[in-house]
Amino acid sequence: MKRFINDPYDVVEEMLAGYVIAHKDYVELLTEGEAQGRVVLSKTAKKKDKVGVIVGGGSGHEPLFLGYVGPGFVDAAVIGNINTSPSPDPCYAAAKAVDTGKGCVYLYGNYAGDVMNFDMGAEKADEEDDIRVETVLTTDDVISSENIEDRRGIAGMFFVFKAASAKADKGGDLDEVVAAAQKCNSAMRTMGVAMSSPTLPSKGGPIFEMEEGDMEIGMGLHGEPGVRRGKIEPADKVVDQIMEPILADLPYVEGDEVYVMVNSLGATPMQDLHICFRRVAQILEAKGISIYKSIVGCMASSMDMAGMSITLVKLDDELKELFDHPCDAPYFTQI
Repeated sequence: MKRFINDPYDVVEEMLAGYVIAHKDYVELLTEGEAQGRVVLSKTAKKKDKVGVIVGGGSGHEPLFLGYVGPGFVDAAVIGNINTSPSPDPCYAAAKAVDTGKGCVYLYGNYAGDVMNFDMGAEKADEEDDIRVETVLTTDDVISSENIEDRRGIAGMFFVFKAASAKADKGGDLDEVVAAAQKCNSAMRTMGVAMSSPTLPSKGGPIFEMEEGDMEIGMGLHGEPGVRRGKIEPADKVVDQIMEPILADLPYVEGDEVYVMVNSLGATPMQDLHICFRRVAQILEAKGISIYKSIVGCMASSMDMAGMSITLVKLDDELKELFDHPCDAPYFTQI
């Protein structure tokens, strides 16, 4: 395992300690009571009378989730152990920390542990502090299930966070913020490909086995099974295999305008991502689909996994306005 760590069981705590020092102008770490040192809080969280936006999940996917905490963006991120849901108490602590009387929304990927623990946090916030907390699950991974409501949430979570945060920052009430998040999730599709396993510090090696020179189309952020494993193919062929189910699922059609993300899963360099983006752009142009804006980079990783994902969001005027709304977080700034 080629990682810079100390005690493998202190990775999350030491990462959080370094993060809040590095980005001290943006965030602080809640350390008292139920927070258990696992809530990254925006320093502007209660300086504006608005709905609180809270995201979270297991660590190991940086800059998801903590990288998007900041003014005009997310108010708090709840951080679990590696690939593990945060416990209910810090979920509850985050709601208490950001609520201004207008309620909060939890945004996270559709994973059973997250659903259970965030739901328990929401129940406690309601029972003990009379805080209304709503939830929107991200379900953008097209290949994970035929039923949209059963799908995994992967890199597209970034766009749901952005839409909901912008609506809240613009003064929307809780129902409007929830509606914006749901609208974005419904208009968005993602699919990925992995070429290696991430390495787990506590194990000292890979999470799962993959032969050198192999890839798996459709694999999830935690190594969940995809649709096909085989030898690594040229970039254009890989992108073609990913784009076909993405475009067909919504579907995306001629005349649509989209926001595109080509995301590194951790170890794939920018050079490769731009080669892949070039092919995405060629496919969209051939189908008469125009690109409004694009993001190419590491927005949702799986530690040091080699691979990438592609996300498309079908746009209308409202989503454009929300995505263009100013924000300033350590790993994304919109002017």
